[in-house]
Amino acid sequence: MKVVFSEAFYPCYVEDAAAVEGRMESIVGVIRDKVIFIDAEPALEKDILAVHSQDHVDRVKRRGLYEIASLAAGGAVQTAMIGLGEPAFGLIRPPGHHASEFVSWGYCYFNNMAIAVTKLKNEGLIDTCLILDIDLHYGDGTVNILGDKDWVEIHNPAGRTRENYLKDVEKSLLNFQADMIGISAGFDNHKRDWGGLLETQDYKTIGEMVRETCRQSGSAYFALLEGGYAKKVLGYNVEALIDGMEQEL
Repeated sequence: MKVVFSEAFYPCYVEDAAAVEGRMESIVGVIRDKVIFIDAEPALEKDILAVHSQDHVDRVKRRGLYEIASLAAGGAVQTAMIGLGEPAFGLIRPPGHHASEFVSWGYCYFNNMAIAVTKLKNEGLIDTCLILDIDLHYGDGTVNILGDKDWVEIHNPAGRTRENYLKDVEKSLLNFQADMIGISAGFDNHKRDWGGLLETQDYKTIGEMVRETCRQSGSAYFALLEGGYAKKVLGYNVEALIDGMEQEL
């Protein structure tokens, strides 16, 4: 599988859990020999402004975070573009799903998923999209930006048990009718992370569900890294999702 990444994502850019050193290294160390890395490139500012206000972009610039945030957004666009032809994973940060049109929080600055799918929509490459946000935390920024668009469906699965959570994911894919699925791939609901719920194998199951759904419908799919902070298991969780998403030969 192709994985969009940059070594610029390694260093700390602010003092928060998403920027802590070692997080990206823990993933690369596990998947290095299984994937093809593609260098991330910064997003065009016009693509960022398609979903964010100029005031918000200017605030990110004043904080000295525009370069790294636009690189993550650009990596998301590349991942979605690759996803049109084959499954792909965006190993990017900062994450994005708490970034709204005018404000952001939760370690996010630009909404990577919203920027990516909006660009594809604006360029006529997709007509409809399902965003499956499996992060522990509700993707309020994505809902703020895209929730009222008639071409996007957004689902944040929930469940107090593993079984119910996976059933909720499965239910969201029933009667699926869209050109593309974008997975906001947060891994902080793992049993050894903040959420304490899912097993590593569950991420493979989710990947398989999406793969099979898209195989049957002829749809495209991709995933972007969001949360996930338990470095001892994070790489294996990413690996599991990628394994599930991988097309069978």
